[in-house]
Amino acid sequence: MWLRFLPRTAHPDSGRILLAKAVRAFGDGFVSIVLPAYLLALGLDGLRIGVLTTVTLLGSAGMTLSVGFLLRRIGLHRLFLAASILMALTGIGFAWFTAFWPMLLIGFVGTLNPSSGDVSIFLPLDQAFLADAVTGTDRTALFVRYSVVGGLSGALGALFAAAPDVLERPLAVDSLALMRGMFVVYALLGIVAGAIYRSIATDATTPPAADTALGPSRLIVTKLAALFSIDAFAGGFIVQSILALWLFQKFGLSLTTTANIMFWLNVLAAFSYIAAAPIARRFGLVNTMVFTHLPSSLCLLAVPFVPTLRLAVVLLLLRSLLSQMDVPTRTSYVMAVVTPAERASAAGVTAVPRSLAAAVSPTIAGYLLSLSPFGWPLVICASLKIAYDLALLGMFRNIRPPEER
Repeated sequence: MWLRFLPRTAHPDSGRILLAKAVRAFGDGFVSIVLPAYLLALGLDGLRIGVLTTVTLLGSAGMTLSVGFLLRRIGLHRLFLAASILMALTGIGFAWFTAFWPMLLIGFVGTLNPSSGDVSIFLPLDQAFLADAVTGTDRTALFVRYSVVGGLSGALGALFAAAPDVLERPLAVDSLALMRGMFVVYALLGIVAGAIYRSIATDATTPPAADTALGPSRLIVTKLAALFSIDAFAGGFIVQSILALWLFQKFGLSLTTTANIMFWLNVLAAFSYIAAAPIARRFGLVNTMVFTHLPSSLCLLAVPFVPTLRLAVVLLLLRSLLSQMDVPTRTSYVMAVVTPAERASAAGVTAVPRSLAAAVSPTIAGYLLSLSPFGWPLVICASLKIAYDLALLGMFRNIRPPEER
């Protein structure tokens, strides 16, 4: 049954990659919402929450930067297992320590993801495997499925973030202790993900790109990495943890209400993934990235100016319905315009600047929110994303992947 979900040309172990992605995304979904609530309960202000988010993303960028070197040294199979162990240790660390500086260190070296998307070391590893596990005609479809699985699992995880509020009274346990328990659940999910990765055939996890640096595609990849960095810097202003923090401060929402909002945002984002493949086949990858992204940014730009929570949520929902179509198409585009031997390096080169750029903005966003509950981070994010879309269209509309020529 699971294999029927995959494109017909996909390697059978692609299903295990998607299953591990589902497990990890579930954990990311609830941790990214529980994290700001947990830190607020510990007495941290918006600025320090932003700093911790930034450091977490910087650590992910450093891990991603090392992917090419580690692939050549220990191989993809062992690297999957090592990353899963690190995920488990990250959850244990956050459950154990409550002081700011130890959590800052764990955030830097660990896999904690304050975003609704995947920014950890797992992302380039998954991309490198999946790009070589399918033929070119099914590549976008496979990445769409990868994104859909992550989006729906993240949505369920976001809903699960309400557990501390729901269980506090019947269990007669302090909500802070229950939030710490959520990080233990995250650690257990790391162990489950490791078991799934361990079941992948060793000979299926050695993509040819692991030994080859960028060559003929260097200029294209460099330009794409620069543009993606602008988009990521913008996105860092509203990573899920920061958006949840804004909702907590602006509207005084509970963890349960915020979790429900995030659930529907993630569900609609998953539907946008599904729509990406047929739209891309009809209009092209670049056009799909740009002309779905622009209206979503306009919706986001309007959110801070509406007077009620209901209108703000409606605009956020509309944005989610459109904003994620560029994720699988972007990945597919990068994998298409480089040679097969460059794919792992291209995945790392485009992912690392994105992670670094996204790491800077949460601190700025946290500082702005510590000054005022007005949604300046949302305004800045939307404005930068509009500029990114126009630049991407101008620079790459005539550079087409092989299947569009």
